Amino acid sequence: MIYLDNAATTFPKPDKVYEEMFDYMKTYAANPGRGAHDMSIIASTKVLETRQLIGNLFNIEDPFNIIFTSNTTDSLNIAIKGILKKGDHVITTVLEHNSVLRPLNKLKSNEVTTTFLGMDENGNISLSMLKRSIRKKTKAIIINHASNVIGTIQDIEKIGEIAKAKGIIFIVDAAQSAGVIDIDVKRCHIDLLAFPGHKGLLGPQGTGGLFIAPGIKLETLKEGGTGSNSHSLDQPDFLPDRFESGTLNTPGIVGLGQGISYILDEGIENIRKKEEALTDTLLSEIAKLPFIKVYGNKSKVNRCAVISFNIENMDSSLLGYELNKRGIAVRTGYHCAPLIHKALGTTNFGTVRVSLGYFNTFLEIELLIKALKEIYI
Repeated sequence: MIYLDNAATTFPKPDKVYEEMFDYMKTYAANPGRGAHDMSIIASTKVLETRQLIGNLFNIEDPFNIIFTSNTTDSLNIAIKGILKKGDHVITTVLEHNSVLRPLNKLKSNEVTTTFLGMDENGNISLSMLKRSIRKKTKAIIINHASNVIGTIQDIEKIGEIAKAKGIIFIVDAAQSAGVIDIDVKRCHIDLLAFPGHKGLLGPQGTGGLFIAPGIKLETLKEGGTGSNSHSLDQPDFLPDRFESGTLNTPGIVGLGQGISYILDEGIENIRKKEEALTDTLLSEIAKLPFIKVYGNKSKVNRCAVISFNIENMDSSLLGYELNKRGIAVRTGYHCAPLIHKALGTTNFGTVRVSLGYFNTFLEIELLIKALKEIYI
């Protein structure tokens, strides 16, 4: 199988991810922070090490400002529902994933209003329009750092400056950028950073996290046992315990730690350059095929390794089926981002999405192009 669905979940993972998870299950599979015995202490240490690695990656000073979640959707729900109150206004974009759109739609019943910024043909939002959309009741700006449909990268540093100057909370969805694009929460003035473990960070599914900047107060979505303040019926008010009720996904977290360790060893810039080169090659080869329409930016500039396209007179799901028969895995449809398809004009048929990863090769791109030619003919 040629795996080209890395925007959903990266595959394969570095060997040490598998090895550490297996070692945990076999030798120290105890609850972190819940016991006074050696196995629990080792598990706690490993969890802390992963927090520290995440802090190193995103320039987060205090690792306890990082909470572990199940995925980016979990993180965004905690951020959005924890910060927005009745009557608040939020600014976001048509590029967002349903993990932003659906919580905001739910909050309409609590009189939370939303402004959706449009995009240009390359998927970029207008910073001047962003500024003009700010109201007295604007509580937060929510931005998809890199589109999971067309790959466009937004300038979160400039957006963060705008939010900071206006005293607005800045929430960043880093589902497609974490581990591939350098993110500095201080330089970009990010208040809440939601990220997955199973995509660019090369960890297992069921892992993710949320950075909560100092001074940001969120309401909880759930309460329960934390191993701390167990004598009290009140949920702890300190991080990370406030948002980590119940047993953590420790095997996932230790695997995630190894994925991040691999990224730091390889160098995030080297990973980015490799993915850019793969993207450039694929875009160049597709440009030679007049029967294919690519959506968004046609070059590697200001985009991640996500490319959406369609073949003329063929439904995206049928093309995905034909590619799968040839041993090529892609995603088809709407990619959980309905508003962007209205902007692209693909509401009725979606797109075929190829998402490249660090472990893909130029030969695999060659084989994909060959398969597309065969299918069209």
